[in-house]
Amino acid sequence: MRPVRPNPMNLKIAVLAGDGIGPEISEQGVAVMQAVCQKFGHEVTFTPALCGAAAIDAVGDPFPEETFRICQEADAVLFSAVGDPKFDNDPTAKVRPEQGLLAMRKKLGLFANIRPVETFDCLVHKSPLRQELVSGADFVCIRELTGGMYFGEKKEGADYAYDTNAYSRHEVERILHVAYQYARRRRKHLTVVDKANVLASSRLWRKVAQEIAEQYPDVQTDYMYVDNAAMRMIQEPRFFDVMVTENTFGDILTDEGSCITGSMGLLPSASTGEGTPVFEPIHGSWPQAKGLNIANPLAQILSVAMLFEYFDLAAEGKLVRDAVNASLDANVRTPEIQVEGGEKYGTKEVGSWIVNWIQQA
Repeated sequence: MRPVRPNPMNLKIAVLAGDGIGPEISEQGVAVMQAVCQKFGHEVTFTPALCGAAAIDAVGDPFPEETFRICQEADAVLFSAVGDPKFDNDPTAKVRPEQGLLAMRKKLGLFANIRPVETFDCLVHKSPLRQELVSGADFVCIRELTGGMYFGEKKEGADYAYDTNAYSRHEVERILHVAYQYARRRRKHLTVVDKANVLASSRLWRKVAQEIAEQYPDVQTDYMYVDNAAMRMIQEPRFFDVMVTENTFGDILTDEGSCITGSMGLLPSASTGEGTPVFEPIHGSWPQAKGLNIANPLAQILSVAMLFEYFDLAAEGKLVRDAVNASLDANVRTPEIQVEGGEKYGTKEVGSWIVNWIQQA
């Protein structure tokens, strides 16, 4: 349980802008957070730190010890994105930007990734799915973040390779409790996603989930194979309220879920656990757009809303969400979601409009 926080608060935020479009959207997230804190009387201190390709270029480490220290000493991390083509296109590279993201999660003990999937009425036409399917879709994907194949034993030979998908009862129990707590605060419906008909690790997941379900009799629990869940998300996204799954499945399903809204640039996420929580957009670094002032900052800005809500600052979070909705309704949007014939706005212009709306609200 999180400690009760004073209001107004003194917030210390580590800012990890990262690579590609990261610095551009990070600037807008910081500006929005600053505007909200000023309005509510909170003191906020931002400390920048290196990560990803920028950190590799500077010190040879995608998550340097100095960055880890800054994150440990902060109340929260506002993270943007990592990744660079010079590493993507080099299969021999021993150090990669994404290793910094994995290291951050592991060192901070962030085992629960929270990804809400929510549609915006004015943007349902942008979804690749029919409007009647996606309208009103509102669910949360909870992905286990520090176990499974991403962290299991690996071996590569000239003609073979393997990844180990290992989980312990403790790892499964703690993420399930997080999922049930979210379900209790929402519509009391949890879907446990696994592949128990094939994978031993999934059979452990299902066994533990069936045991823990007895502790939450007020929550309806479903069990669904991952292939079925992937189809159901497309066929009937409104079926889901909260879904929980292991690391690899969660990575794939949450990216699929982002398509329901019509743009990955609209969805924030939170990674929580034992240490400093991290709040970030779900999209990548989009290096092709770097410096072009076209990246959508809304996912980063909505990550700020999640940050406030994590500290039980509901009014502050609502103000951010209201400002984002107002910008969408006013057609103040970056190119990928702008209405046909609408005025063109860049990353900076959308961020400035939202900051101004907050200041005048």
